[in-house]
Amino acid sequence: ALAEVGQAVSSTLDQQTVLTTIVTRAVQISGTEAGVIYEYDEGDQAFHPMAAHGVTEKLIDDTRAAPIQLGESAMGRAALTRAPFQVPDLRDERSIVLAKRRSELVQSGYRSLLAVPLLLEERIMGGLVVWRKEPGEFAEEVVHLLQTFATQSSLAIQNARLFFEIEERGRQLEIASRHKSQFLANMSHELRTPLNAILGYTELILDRIYGEVPEKVTEVLDRVTVSGNHLLGLINNVLDLAKIEAGQLALTLTDYSMKDVVQNVTFAMESLAAEKRLALNVEVSDGLPVGRGDEQRITQVLLNLAGNAIKFCEAGSVGIRVSAENGAFLVAVSDTGPGIAKSEQEEIFGEFHQADSSTSKKKGGTGLGLAIARKFVEMHGGRIWVDSDPGKGSTFWFTLPIRAEQQREGV
Repeated sequence: ALAEVGQAVSSTLDQQTVLTTIVTRAVQISGTEAGVIYEYDEGDQAFHPMAAHGVTEKLIDDTRAAPIQLGESAMGRAALTRAPFQVPDLRDERSIVLAKRRSELVQSGYRSLLAVPLLLEERIMGGLVVWRKEPGEFAEEVVHLLQTFATQSSLAIQNARLFFEIEERGRQLEIASRHKSQFLANMSHELRTPLNAILGYTELILDRIYGEVPEKVTEVLDRVTVSGNHLLGLINNVLDLAKIEAGQLALTLTDYSMKDVVQNVTFAMESLAAEKRLALNVEVSDGLPVGRGDEQRITQVLLNLAGNAIKFCEAGSVGIRVSAENGAFLVAVSDTGPGIAKSEQEEIFGEFHQADSSTSKKKGGTGLGLAIARKFVEMHGGRIWVDSDPGKGSTFWFTLPIRAEQQREGV
């Protein structure tokens, strides 16, 4: 019986199942006819019935309506003294103060009861009470046996409480995360609107719409445009991430050419690579099939990876390779940069994380690019990873189903 109870405690977090198992086996092994397990509420200092065996519904309902107070009846006294307490004969007039529902118990044929407190390191968790239809003292071995069952009950109640607390914390964190994502989405939108206006007016001034502009002012406005576009890119990253987390961003699935995606990214990256005197090598397998997915988001992923490769590479080359195998596109973006330590290779795909905290100061960025890239790839049903060794460069890989017919849920 103890083995069965121990297994129930360790195999399930369903408190009701465990407590019912315990009280049923306790009644059977102790040679009694009925029993109840109570949980102690520290708030009202009362014992509330949690599981029962062989007890009438009326008795349980009456106890729920008027719980047993600490120090009241046999159960309350057992808890107060931290020791088993028994009533040898319920028909004895002296037992009236020891059994709260003495008359109901006697009418049901019960003659004696044993109450054992449920303790966890001297903390009252509840109580276990058994009734039998014979009068007399309970044998010492029965008392010890029920104390063992009481210990198991205490663990079950504690496990259930901890599990409830964890679930409640999880719900609170989920709500907080949703509020955070909504806040970021709202703030990003509010920041982007005036920034677009600033960039728009700057462009109009540079286009001489409002008249000629001195050369020195033009240089300053050019810097404003560059900085503004950089800030706009950062805001867009935050907005994308917030929308993904809030479940507000959905893929637009259409047919696309992976070759065209690579070509567009190459055109966008050529000038950046040339500025740093880096070779930009592109290999696209012949006869790539027509893909189906969100072309804009796929382009964004490849732009991010290629942009990172150029940003962190000081000499050598950056390469983009694309092939198709086993129903998926396989894309690799390699560089001859500083490489990434093994311990950092998973963390860099986390939000707001960069492999080296000093990197953000030297190279710029929020650490959101790879996190967004991973989410876009996974929304298509693909995966992304990196192969790298410090001092030997890095290669970022990602796969995409050639035909992504529906957005993957739960990302």
